[in-house]
Amino acid sequence: MTAPRSLAAERESRAAGVGTVPHPRLSINQATVKHADLATALRVTAAAGVEAIGLWREPVQAVGLDVAARMLTDSGLRFTTHCRGGFFTLPAGPEREAALDDNRRAIEEAATLAAAGAEGSTAVLVLVAGGLPEGSRDLVGARERVRDAIGTLAEDARAAGVTLAIEPLHPMYASDRAVVSTLGQALDIAADFDPAVVGAAVDTFHIWWDPQVLDQIARAGREGRIATYQVCDWKTPLAADPLLSRHYPGDGVIDFSALTRAVQDTGYDRDIEVEIFHADVWADDPARVVRRTAEAFATAVAPHL
Repeated sequence: MTAPRSLAAERESRAAGVGTVPHPRLSINQATVKHADLATALRVTAAAGVEAIGLWREPVQAVGLDVAARMLTDSGLRFTTHCRGGFFTLPAGPEREAALDDNRRAIEEAATLAAAGAEGSTAVLVLVAGGLPEGSRDLVGARERVRDAIGTLAEDARAAGVTLAIEPLHPMYASDRAVVSTLGQALDIAADFDPAVVGAAVDTFHIWWDPQVLDQIARAGREGRIATYQVCDWKTPLAADPLLSRHYPGDGVIDFSALTRAVQDTGYDRDIEVEIFHADVWADDPARVVRRTAEAFATAVAPHL
C-alpha cells in the first residue's frame, strides 16, 4: 500500500512548479532521467512531490550499495523496483555461472534498497530474459534456460524476500534482449514458482499490441503475479535505435484506459512506474522531465485508477 502524502511533499511539489500535485502512486523509474546521477535523481524526484522511485544497478553501484541505501533513506522516497537482472539464455559454462552470480548480487541490492526506502517500498528485481546466444536459432531452448536460471535463483530470492519480476519485451527485441515476448510466456515460466518469489512486470510499451493482453493481465491477477506495473507510450516512426522509442504517456497510441483498468481490476494497489528511454528526454533537464512525467501521468493514467 502507498504511504499518505505529507503537507511538506505537497508544498515541495508546488514549489517545484508542478501544476497539480503528482498522483501518490506515481514512481519515477530512474531510466527516465538516465543521465542524472543517483543523488540528482533522488533530489529532483522528491522535490517534485513524487513519492517513489525505481532504481537501476549502475548508478547504485557507482556510489556503492551502502551509500545508495543511506541516500535513499534520506530522500524519504519509496523504492519500487530494481533494474535489472536476467540475461539467462547463455548455454552452460563460465559465462552463465557469472551471470547467475551477478543476479545474486542484484537480489541482495534489491533487498537492501527496499529495506532502506520509505514505508510501502517493494523488493522487486526486474528480469530481462536475454536474447538468442550468438549463432543460435533455438527460441524454445533459450526460454527453457530462462526457466532453469530462475529455478536456480528462486531460493536466493525467497531468502532475501525479493520478488523476481519477469519482464516480457516486445518481439522486436527477441533476438538480442528478451526471448520472452508476451505476458503469457512470462506467466507460463512463473507458474513453476511461488508467486511471492516469481512474478511478472506489466509494461505497456512491450505488451500493448498483444491481442491476448487483457486476458493475460486478468490471469496474472488471479495468480498473484503482477510484481510491477510500468507505463510509457508507443509512437511511430520508431527511433533508429528502437530501444530509444519510449514516450511520455499520452504522446502515442497506447490505450492506457483499458490496460490500467485491467491492472486495477486485479486488485493491484502498488506504485506505478513511468519508464522512458528516449534521447530527447534524456537530454532534457532532469527536474523538468520529472515534472513533465507527473503531468503526463495525471492526464493519461491517473484517471483510470
